[in-house]
Amino acid sequence: MVTPKEYDKIVQKNSPKSKCFKNCIKAFLIGGAICAAGQLIFAIYGELGLKEEQAKTLTSITLIFFGILLTALGVYDKLAKHAGAGTLVPITGFANAVSSPAIEFKSEGYIAGLGAKMFIIAGPVIVYGAAASVLYGAVLWILHIFGITLF
Repeated sequence: MVTPKEYDKIVQKNSPKSKCFKNCIKAFLIGGAICAAGQLIFAIYGELGLKEEQAKTLTSITLIFFGILLTALGVYDKLAKHAGAGTLVPITGFANAVSSPAIEFKSEGYIAGLGAKMFIIAGPVIVYGAAASVLYGAVLWILHIFGITLF
């Protein structure tokens, strides 16, 4: 029988070495490139004469569109293999998380496949985000009732 210490030594010996620094650099560079592309898109919309709010909205829509398009073409997942969290954090990562299961399960039909599986990954993010915003709003409302303002 193997003791826990012996088992730990076996695991450490046979586990692949972590490439944490290299992975962090890749995530930073690729995630930064996605954000820089978003900033460029925002600047282009600004140069076209759109107001700031309109440019921000269209920038988000454009990034979501490209995230879904690259997911459908199989490019985003290949990029994510190298970038890791660099592709998860921007809005394109959320678009990928919603569209990827939908694309994968579309053969099961619009209801059971696309509709049911679309939010399988992103659903918890939406639920906890909505719940946190309700809780935050309730706390601010209660503080406001007692005359306490934070902003």
